[in-house]
Amino acid sequence: MAKKAKKRAPAKKAASRRPRRVPKMLSDLFLETLKDIYYAENKIIKTLPKMAKAAHSKDLAAAFNKHLRETQGQVKRLEQIFGMLDKPARGKPCEAINGITDEGAEIMKDFKNAPALDAGLLAAAQAVEHYEISRYGTLRTWAEELGMPEAARLLQDTLDEEEATDHTLTELATSVINLEAEAEYREAA
Repeated sequence: MAKKAKKRAPAKKAASRRPRRVPKMLSDLFLETLKDIYYAENKIIKTLPKMAKAAHSKDLAAAFNKHLRETQGQVKRLEQIFGMLDKPARGKPCEAINGITDEGAEIMKDFKNAPALDAGLLAAAQAVEHYEISRYGTLRTWAEELGMPEAARLLQDTLDEEEATDHTLTELATSVINLEAEAEYREAA
């Protein structure tokens, strides 16, 4: 006896089987960028003491140590913002800051005891500052747009500190560090 062919239900389209993705919103981007800068700040806390120790200039070492204390406060501000979002303070690896700090470590290794060491350390520190200034400016703007005035204020406080540190480093570079590196080079030649 021949078997009767069973009728198959029409196949569902593959797209309808996949769960619908919720579109990512500015609030999601804000949180992801907050995680990024939280990671970066904690990485910087580990890096600044090494840079201060490597610096020949007492003024440069003092600037690094001052910024270390500021950075610790900045991490506390970020933790406050995570709290406002009812999210745990957790970073996500940031390849940008890893690359910048790796360059700084390479400068410390390649220019150890060289006249240009402090100029290189200062340049690496300013690369970090410029990255942070970019991130904090963006986060502050997004916080304003998301209706988070307290987070925006905290982010602005940090942005002000980062800009002041960048200004201090520029002053050190142009008034002392770069000139000393060049003078030491000329004396050695």
